[in-house]
Amino acid sequence: MWHDLCLLVTESNDWVEMKVGHLMLLKQVVASAFCVVVSLLVQQAAAQTVGPSGALQASATTASVIATNAAASEPEKTSVSPPGAASAPVASPTAPASAPTPAASAAAAPLTRPGLVGADTINGADTAWMMTSTALVLLMTLPGIALFYGGMVRKKNVINTMACVVAICAVVSLLWFAVGYSIAFTPGSGALSPYIGGTERLWFAGLDYVKDTQKVAVSHIAPNIPESVYAMYQLTFAIITAALVVGAFVERMRFSAMLIFMSLWTLVVYAPIAHWVWEPNGWLARMGVLDFAGGSVVHINAGIAGLVCAYAIGPRRGYGEEPFPPFNLGLTMAGASMLWVGWFGFNAGSAVAADGRAGLAMAVTHIAAAAGALSWMLAEWVVRGRPSLLGLCSGLVAGLVAITPAAGFVSPRSALVFGLVAGLACYWGATALKRALDADDSLDVFGVHGIGGLVGALLTGVFASKTISGAEGSVLTQAIGAGAVLLYSLLMTGLVLWITSRLVNLRVSDAAEAEGIDVSQHAERIGV
Repeated sequence: MWHDLCLLVTESNDWVEMKVGHLMLLKQVVASAFCVVVSLLVQQAAAQTVGPSGALQASATTASVIATNAAASEPEKTSVSPPGAASAPVASPTAPASAPTPAASAAAAPLTRPGLVGADTINGADTAWMMTSTALVLLMTLPGIALFYGGMVRKKNVINTMACVVAICAVVSLLWFAVGYSIAFTPGSGALSPYIGGTERLWFAGLDYVKDTQKVAVSHIAPNIPESVYAMYQLTFAIITAALVVGAFVERMRFSAMLIFMSLWTLVVYAPIAHWVWEPNGWLARMGVLDFAGGSVVHINAGIAGLVCAYAIGPRRGYGEEPFPPFNLGLTMAGASMLWVGWFGFNAGSAVAADGRAGLAMAVTHIAAAAGALSWMLAEWVVRGRPSLLGLCSGLVAGLVAITPAAGFVSPRSALVFGLVAGLACYWGATALKRALDADDSLDVFGVHGIGGLVGALLTGVFASKTISGAEGSVLTQAIGAGAVLLYSLLMTGLVLWITSRLVNLRVSDAAEAEGIDVSQHAERIGV
């Protein structure tokens, strides 16, 4: 007995020493990450105060010298017109400048709303890239999100989880075609213009291609590609945003209630927020909020909506009392891989051009994903004593989420900070914060997308480079934008859930939940 007691004391000491070692390692990891962040912040501040102005001054001086030399060596100069534009006759240097004709002024004026242009003004390379990006972003949902979520739920609920994602893709597509695109991406009119778009593109009206006259419809936001391509690209964002919310209420929401809720939510919540941020007349766009590819529109929006759903529908039976083993983490890994690849279309595609900015967006996206995966892995390794595949997959998604609002505004070194910070912050959001909130956010939609989106939005205000994008970041402006999106989505999601609950029951019965909603809702069962 005495021997057993001594052995127990020895094992306890070993356990304490192991945990102390883990805590010391965590301290070193956090300290190292902090040093990296501080170093990059200092470099960023130095670049903003010295680098860009010096570079611009040098560029201006060089341009002045070149212009002087060119004027001395060339008695007459011809202007270079943009592709497809008609060249105007060159005036004599001694002749008085003539007033531009109305036709020339109209041709030079930028579009302020969707319209028809000559087909020869469309950029073929940009169009090809945007069509590819559209397919990549759709791949993120089908089968990306379906596999990612399907692998994490219990075996008896896999069919329902995947069915929700497929159904959302179909329903949101038709709603976008009928109403969503028009109210999100047209200017609107009158006092409502900053808050909601107009009706000129209902049922994709006006998305024309006229062969005889070689005219094609373009959006004023993306005049270099056909509007049909732009509308389809933005559709894929609406689809994946709605599909992300599913992760918060899997394994207990009635399928019919899900369809009604997500239909209303897409039109009442997603479309107005997209208009605020991405349509030039939107009130957040006018304020200067930077959201390159959807940090607020997609991730903060989906994250807080998921949290509201988790509270409104309630926890799963047995939550916190019994284990919920995932069906197949191999599926989750496959889905995460498709998300990583598809995110290049998500972020680099948001440049709406096959150019240098798109290439930079692709680079920073990859760096942030890698940093997020390793950051989450190290945090989990220190806290729990071992890394996990699920942690790696969650961390890479956290890095991708955080870099999304900044992808077209920051440098690759800044992207490293985004990934490192997001991995740690989202690990906390999916563990400690989740317990503190006491909400059964089943697949950590708020912990990863909500927290990651907030981290990305605020860091964009810190690291946005005017040299890269021509835009200056402001943490205060970013905080106001993120807060407005969060508050609106929170309140309107609650309202939409209440309306849905008046029409159908939100939740399946206890017996159906115990049996599994694959059988109760679909009369199907996953293979053994």
